[in-house]
Amino acid sequence: MRFVTSLLALPLLAQAPTPTSGPAMKAIIGATVVDPGGARIPDAVVLLKGDRIEEIGPRATMKIPKGAERVEAAGQFLVPGYIDAHVHFFQSGGLYTRPDGFDLRVHHPYAKDQKAIRAGLQDTFARYLRCGVTSVADVGGPMANFEVRELAAKSDRAPRVASAGPLISSVSRDALDLGDPPIVKCATADEAIALIRREAEWKPDFIKIWYVVTPEETVEKNRPVVKAAIQESHRLGFRVAVHATELASATAALEEGADLLVHSVDDKDVDEAFLKLARERKIVYCPTLIVSEDYTRTATQQFAFCAEEFAWGDAFTMGTLFDVRHLSGSPMADRLRKMAEAPKPIKSKPAMARNLIKVMKAGIPIAMGTDAGNVGTLHGPSIFREMAAMEATGMTPLEVLKAATAGGAQLLGRTDLGRVTPGALADLVLLDADPALGVKNFSHITRVVRGGRIFDPATLIPDGPEALAQRQLNAYNARDLAAFCAPYSDDVQIVDLDSKEQTHGKEAFKARYKGSFNKMPKAHCQLVKRMVVGNFVLDEESITDTGGDPIHAVAIYEVKNGKIAVVRFIK
Repeated sequence: MRFVTSLLALPLLAQAPTPTSGPAMKAIIGATVVDPGGARIPDAVVLLKGDRIEEIGPRATMKIPKGAERVEAAGQFLVPGYIDAHVHFFQSGGLYTRPDGFDLRVHHPYAKDQKAIRAGLQDTFARYLRCGVTSVADVGGPMANFEVRELAAKSDRAPRVASAGPLISSVSRDALDLGDPPIVKCATADEAIALIRREAEWKPDFIKIWYVVTPEETVEKNRPVVKAAIQESHRLGFRVAVHATELASATAALEEGADLLVHSVDDKDVDEAFLKLARERKIVYCPTLIVSEDYTRTATQQFAFCAEEFAWGDAFTMGTLFDVRHLSGSPMADRLRKMAEAPKPIKSKPAMARNLIKVMKAGIPIAMGTDAGNVGTLHGPSIFREMAAMEATGMTPLEVLKAATAGGAQLLGRTDLGRVTPGALADLVLLDADPALGVKNFSHITRVVRGGRIFDPATLIPDGPEALAQRQLNAYNARDLAAFCAPYSDDVQIVDLDSKEQTHGKEAFKARYKGSFNKMPKAHCQLVKRMVVGNFVLDEESITDTGGDPIHAVAIYEVKNGKIAVVRFIK
């Protein structure tokens, strides 16, 4: 009997209603088509029929069928839907989601983290769509991963989900085992084969091997298990994704027949032997540039979130990352606080960037993936920071776009995704800025099309008052002035309890807090208690590291028309 924690039984995850059918044909009119595998077509008409692209051509040569739903897109750019080729739905992206690394269970039980993840899956799906991500590859988790895949397939606001089951691992991670472990140590070939056969019942999209190397678990010691796992997977018709970050382990995985390398080689520069094997195996290489650094950024509180993460990420998950500054009373909490109080500079792994360019120039397909769900790597908008990191290695914007679309489709083993071409699935993104001019334009999203259904992205994750209050709190703690001001209205007021105005207008508001940020560059605001009443959010706050005494206050945020319009302070 296979064991799986039932996600579909949870009331908050009920299947979304089936959307009503619209016109048989849709026409996207006037956009410039940017197809990573084909031509750039200005002033084009793209006809959609059902969930497929029916026909594409210059407007002058195309006939728009009578009765077709028209989407006017003059001056915009149409690209394939983005594919995040490395995510983990069993992880939230928050501080408490990997107790095998940051063991803070005394402060926040791991079971509580897992319950929140399950309850929020529909919201997580919608965040991916909001960011233009129409497909994801979940590269390993508990057997419940397969129910997540089923849930996404039944939802009308979710990306396509490909899933692997539990990771066949060279090391144990007992802290993550609540009865349906995401990572299973297989010390022998027989144990690996038995796990693969259990996963096979669920028809996984691939099998995942966690080829972690330690002084005790060496490359050669675990190679027989890797070999047996790959052979059994291929016998059953499954491709194999391998986590191998050392040149020695990655080369060994390729020699044994791995199909996908889902992290960078980061310890040494790849050599010609590696590149030759990768070409022969026709592998896909997914570099995941930001994820390991995100653990360090969280531990040292040196965040580098982009504007999209502040605006479109789960605000409450992001909020947990700043808890490092005020947690105490456990060995891990005390250790993290010390690291945050005297942070060392973030050290990058330059071999990752060099190897990405070498692999790409060798003609090996690249897929963009974030490893979202790990601590500090948020589901959805972390793609924009990952793609910016890829651009920073020397990839051109269109090379990054290809990795985020056609490359992801290759990793998924799909020929009907990642292209803007007749016959492909109608998974598309409309942008109001030219993607060829910079990765910064990839987030200028005006419409998202998933399976022929067209979404206004602003409707996918509407913020309520509490989320707005949390977003500005997160940005305050990250000391990001632009992100802090973003949730406030243009005519925001700061008033006292007698309604006497202290500050009026966003420019005055920004000037006030610019001075505060400069005066207190390390200030940290701990949310002590929160109450939400209609459009009002009442936060009891404690601000430390002010350069003087802590500040204790109650802030009352009043929300109007989707923005914070009035702030009242009680000190």
